[in-house]
Order: sequence, then C-alpha cells, then structure tokens
Amino acid sequence: MPNYDVKELNLAEGGRLKIDWAEREMPVLRQVKERFRREQPLKGLRISACLHVTTETANLMKTLQAGGADVVLTASNPLSTQDEVAASLVSHDEIEVYAVKGEDNVTYYKHINAALDHKPHFTMDDGADLVNVLHQHRRELLPGVVAGTEETTTGVIRLHAMAADKALAYPIVAINDALTKHFFDNRYGTGQSTLDGIVRATNVLLAGKTFVVAGYGWCGRGLASRARGMGSNVIVTEVDPLKALEAVMDGFRVMPMADAARIGDIFCTVTGDINVIDAHHFDLMKDGAIVANSGHFNVEINIPALEKSAKSKRLVRPFVEEFVTPDGRRIFILGEGRLINLASAEGHPASVMDMSFANQALTLEYLAKNASKLEKRVYAVPEEIDKKIAELKLAAMGVSIDTLTAEQVRYLASWQEGT
Repeated sequence: MPNYDVKELNLAEGGRLKIDWAEREMPVLRQVKERFRREQPLKGLRISACLHVTTETANLMKTLQAGGADVVLTASNPLSTQDEVAASLVSHDEIEVYAVKGEDNVTYYKHINAALDHKPHFTMDDGADLVNVLHQHRRELLPGVVAGTEETTTGVIRLHAMAADKALAYPIVAINDALTKHFFDNRYGTGQSTLDGIVRATNVLLAGKTFVVAGYGWCGRGLASRARGMGSNVIVTEVDPLKALEAVMDGFRVMPMADAARIGDIFCTVTGDINVIDAHHFDLMKDGAIVANSGHFNVEINIPALEKSAKSKRLVRPFVEEFVTPDGRRIFILGEGRLINLASAEGHPASVMDMSFANQALTLEYLAKNASKLEKRVYAVPEEIDKKIAELKLAAMGVSIDTLTAEQVRYLASWQEGT
C-alpha cells in the first residue's frame, strides 16, 4: 500500500466504477495508454501531479503509470476532489494520492508538500500552486526537476509572469494553449459543467433569468452560449475591447459590471483575475442574486468584503451560502467562490478531458525526450501533438475528412499562379 491521505479507502469500489465509466468516453487517452504500456516511454521517471482529483484525472494517472512513470497525485483545489476516486487510485492502482474534498488551506499545502517529497523529475500542475511552492519553499528540489506541464489558463498566466521575472527554473509546456484543449475543454467543457454545477447547487430555472458572464475568453464564450441555450438573457462584462466587440457581434449585451450588477439574477466569473466582483458590486445587486465562479481560484469574487459588510451568514443548501446585507438583501455565494463546476458537480465531461489529458500524456513523452534542449520558459504544445490528437478523436467519433491531392499541395506551395 502506498503512502496516502484520502477520506476513506472503503469508497474505492465506487470510485473504480466511476473511473471505468469515464474511460468509455476517453478513446484517445485509451489508445495512448495502450501504446505507453507497450513502449514504456516514461519508465523510471517520477512525476508529481497537482490536478483536480476526478475520474478523468484518474485515467490520466493510470496512463502515465502504464507508461512506466512513478506518479504521485495531489488536489489542485480544496473542493474539487472526488473522494471515491482518490480512494480507488490508492487501493486499486497503488498510486500515492493526497486529497480530501473540503480540506482546509493548511491541509491543502501539506498535501502539495507531500507530493513534492516525491522528488519529481516532472511536474504536472493545474493553477501553478505546485510550481509556486516548489520555487518559493522547496528550492532544494529544483536541480532534480527536468520540466513540467500546466493545465489551465490561470496557471499559464502565473508561469508567464515567472518567466518574465527570470524566476522560472525549468521549461514548462502550456497544455491550456493547445487548440485541442482550449477550443474544446474550455468552451464546451466549462460551458456545460458550469451550468451543471450552478443548477445542482441551486435547482434554479435558468430560462428567463438574467445571467451575467464576467470574461469572454474561451471559457466565457462557452458559458455564455450554453446559458443562452437554456433560455437565459445573457450579459457579458469585459475589459478587452476585442473580446467585448466579439461578444456584441455574437449577440450578447455588453456592459460594465457596475451596470450588470443592478440587473443580474445569476453571476459567474471566468477571468483568472482578482476581485472581478467587488464590494461596490455587491452593494448594487438585487435581493436574491446568485454569485458563482468558474475560474481556477476563488479570488475572482471578493468574498472577504462581503463577509465584512454582511450582518449575517448561513449555509442554506450544500454549497450555497446566504449573506444578508445591512439593508436586508440576500446574496447567495456558491461553492465558497471556488470552481462551481467541480465544487458541486463533476467537472468537465470525460469526452472533452480525453483531448486535454491526451495532450498531457503525449507532452510528457515529448519532454522526456527533448527537455534538455529547451530553455527555462513557457512553451506551446508542439503542433504535431495537437493535430495527432484531433485525428485520433475524429477517428474515434467515426468522422472522416478530405486530404489534399498532390496538385493541391503544389498549388498551396507556389506563388506564380494568379487569377
């Protein structure tokens, strides 16, 4: 039995059933796993992973293990762990896991340090907390780290800041920037799973509600589209004029958050920035406003400011806290302001995580071969990996596409022919 800290090992059998169910929807990763088992491209490598402990992540860990890696997994968010999945990985797959749903901040960082005690050759991160702790508090381990990967937008932002400050000690590939990740995971996965989390937490009808989406990146695009599809009147708030213009052209109302705060019924932040919904916005919200976040960290909503001003606070449903303002208005915060799609629901559907985690696995294989040639900065996923995953996904879906003829290839490569 490996070292671990999970809620209860007797949850393991239920976890295995859920992991197997998710694998049915992950044909690309399944093909990678089969090849990894044969070729052992990660043999002898230690990997410390800080990811959401879900059924899809479990299938990624099993894929890396099949490829010969010695893997340790810790949670990348205190509320995103599926306890039965964590138990199954320990009991059935002998993988070290440090994750308990609802763990406090002290335990969260204790678990990150436990994953770093593994003395990794490679890091896998979702939000860059593992990398941050490694660089700030566990620097004695840095000489042994060869390279890493980062899963999400927030983490990539942090890593670019580290690289700009010359603080990044090893190369990291931004999985989030792969087209087969952010086109699909961020748009279709976040769009669907965020609404799933909001509905599971509140059981509110979305049709007819005014739904405010803060941020119109790929996650915001997906969320706005899905909310409109459920009958909501969608408002988008933005700071980027190009994204704001795109939202207008996509048919959404666009306005500052201070204006949206007065009329919104449901608010959801997906920006990766701090205090997107701030104290003065809470002052403008109407009674019964529901506020959620689907960005990686809970800093997008200034909950401390709301707590400071509220005259009372209580838990009215699982993952729903009611704050009563001095003038008697009720504002409901979902999932402690953490990722609502993982706090109260199950995260992205397995079929989109299939592509994201195939990117993780194949990029680790690439890094195992090429990391010594890379500089200490943030890299994009190699284009050939991105295209290969798209090809495998199409094949798994039974979709065929055209190929260029020799004549077409010559034409595209030439410049002499005109009208």
